[in-house]
Amino acid sequence: MGDLASADNLEERLIDFAVRVIKVADKLPKTPVGKHIAGQLLRSGTSPAPNYAEARGAESNADFVHKLKIALKELNETSVWLRMVCKAELMTTDLLAALIDENQQLCRILNTSVKTAKKK
Repeated sequence: MGDLASADNLEERLIDFAVRVIKVADKLPKTPVGKHIAGQLLRSGTSPAPNYAEARGAESNADFVHKLKIALKELNETSVWLRMVCKAELMTTDLLAALIDENQQLCRILNTSVKTAKKK
């Protein structure tokens, strides 16, 4: 299930990602639309880190894969909400570009981890 240092690093990146999502959600307009998207973003964007932490403590390889897939699913959902924020022009795209990029990188890493774990 990967070496400890890279797992710790990934968990830290997921926590940092969650914090950045929290800050974006907080900056969204306090309109009905802004509040709705902020709530969705908070839910999906803050859950990959604890889901990954649970995966690290999984009781079996199947449990590990299942929990990683949940984290990946939440990251994919967050990606869609972030893109909606951009397209609806609720926030400037340059503020979100780095966050969207990090989201894509984290998705690729978790996707690779799922594939690797499934082979075991």
